[in-house]
Amino acid sequence: MNQFPLWKNIIILFTLILGGLFTLPNFFGESPAIQIMSSKAGEKIQFTTQSIVESNLKKNNIEVVGSIIEPTTIKFKFKSPEDQILGKTLSEEILGNDYVVALNLISNSPQWLSSFGALPMYLGLDLRGGVHFLMELDLSKVSEKKTDSLLDDIRKILRDEKIPYFDSKIMGNSMEFKFNAELDLEKSKNLIRGMMEGKSVFGGKKTEAFVFNEAEDDKNFLLQIKLSEYSDDATINFALKQNLETLENRVNELGVAEPIIQQQGKDRIVVQLPGVQDTAKAKEILGRTAILEMKMVSDDQSPEIIEKAQNGEIPPGLELYEDREGKPYLVKKEVVLTGEKIVNAGPGVDQLTGQSIVSITLDGSGANIFKQVTRENVGKRLALILIEKNISEIITAPVIKSEIGGGRVQITGMRNTQEATDIALLLRAGSLATPMEIVEERTVGPSMGKENIARGINSTLWGFVAIIVLMSLYYMLFGVVSVIALSANLFFLVALLSAIQATLTLPGLAAIALTLGMAIDANVLINERIRDEIRNGNTPQASIRLGYEKAWGTILDSNITTLIAGLALFMFGSGPIKGFAVVHVLGILTSMYSAIWVSRSLINFIYGKKRHINKLSIGEIYKVENN
Repeated sequence: MNQFPLWKNIIILFTLILGGLFTLPNFFGESPAIQIMSSKAGEKIQFTTQSIVESNLKKNNIEVVGSIIEPTTIKFKFKSPEDQILGKTLSEEILGNDYVVALNLISNSPQWLSSFGALPMYLGLDLRGGVHFLMELDLSKVSEKKTDSLLDDIRKILRDEKIPYFDSKIMGNSMEFKFNAELDLEKSKNLIRGMMEGKSVFGGKKTEAFVFNEAEDDKNFLLQIKLSEYSDDATINFALKQNLETLENRVNELGVAEPIIQQQGKDRIVVQLPGVQDTAKAKEILGRTAILEMKMVSDDQSPEIIEKAQNGEIPPGLELYEDREGKPYLVKKEVVLTGEKIVNAGPGVDQLTGQSIVSITLDGSGANIFKQVTRENVGKRLALILIEKNISEIITAPVIKSEIGGGRVQITGMRNTQEATDIALLLRAGSLATPMEIVEERTVGPSMGKENIARGINSTLWGFVAIIVLMSLYYMLFGVVSVIALSANLFFLVALLSAIQATLTLPGLAAIALTLGMAIDANVLINERIRDEIRNGNTPQASIRLGYEKAWGTILDSNITTLIAGLALFMFGSGPIKGFAVVHVLGILTSMYSAIWVSRSLINFIYGKKRHINKLSIGEIYKVENN
């Protein structure tokens, strides 16, 4: 007798029902939709917004087939892309610049499925359509910014330690200091080395953060300081990591589900936005560089000094900028605050002048610094410099009238409401550590995505049909059971991918097809082992039992080695390779479960209760009489 205990049958039945529920959402498809969010991050949507938009759409004969209301967003679904585009235009007109309206695609899965977490798989860029960007860091700006910062730090240390020097400047990518005495030069070297003590560990060993070159010139002692190769790499890596985080924040502002944002090589970042249809807006937001810096304006702004600065004779420690009207200002190089201290930013209107402004909120440390700076510099000007698309300009340079506490600052000087909205979004999402340039852009249309899905499904379907025919002809009833178990394997795999909300890509579809081919191997091993036991003279019931038991070791060995390869692909691969590995590894686990448990339960149901079996339908040439 071959019978499973009741608890095993209950587990199999439970997993089949659960698998069905998690697979079901993938059959409902998606509808074109618009997503409405406040232009201020995290701000809740007003209750009246939904009714205003719906009545406006109805007035223009645009049918809304469904809506999803969340604390910070409202999503409206439409029948066609044409209604979606028109709905976006009308919504933008009626809501104005207080809201962001973006195109999106939303699942048609019913609410009762979504209520317990049964959601469809996310589709990757190659299946759903969307946009792909390859962005590259401006490495010259990385080194330049780091060198500028270090020059100010070194000057401060030398002044604090009362080490006299009479000239300091940047020459290319190195810093240059002049001393009257060689002893002062040696003391300076030791102090500069100590600046990076404890921070210059690379690859597990301590290395020099700086490279020093010494020279003698007209009884002066010259010291050139340059960042070492290790320090350069660390600086670039830090800038890349910060830009990765900033880009993630910006993508979140666009409301994209399952974006791919990852490092590629030493100085590049790949951004993939599946489902994004408004690619121009996505490119504008991601490609722009909005870095905010606050610097004190020099006390001396006389026409003579300004004219000399415009001719290239800029005094040490100062920089020349222009405001939006073209008025020049000499500004101190030392940065008081940067956009990194901003925790929130939003557009607004100055109640007194009616001009567009950006209101920013600083974090704790930023608020303290700003409070101290404004207290110590009453009566002086503070320049707010916006660096965008490698262009630096002073957007406002107000006079500090009193100490400003609380961490709330208003930036005036916006040209219009749209600019205030865009700049607020960029500052709210974080500043880039260094400018980036889009060096490659690819757009995958929804129709191409549908074609890729159709090809992937057709290849899997035809492979599955071939397996059904061959297994049924060669192994008869046992072959049919193997095919049912293989169907359950596909069923479990799709359910698992949906449950963990994995992103399915074209390589993932290839992995599903490969999984089907590999999964049937376990059933072939079991069926051949049962045949061997029959040829050895065992009874049909004993042959079934021994076939499953003895095939288990071989199935386990072969799947473990394949599982190790899949895990290695996941650990060391990236992008499409990782997507392939996830599906491949999950497919191995589900194939072992379906081949051993599901197929055995079916065989037990067919033959398990029979005491006398005349023959096993496992291939005509192996029919066995039960003597």
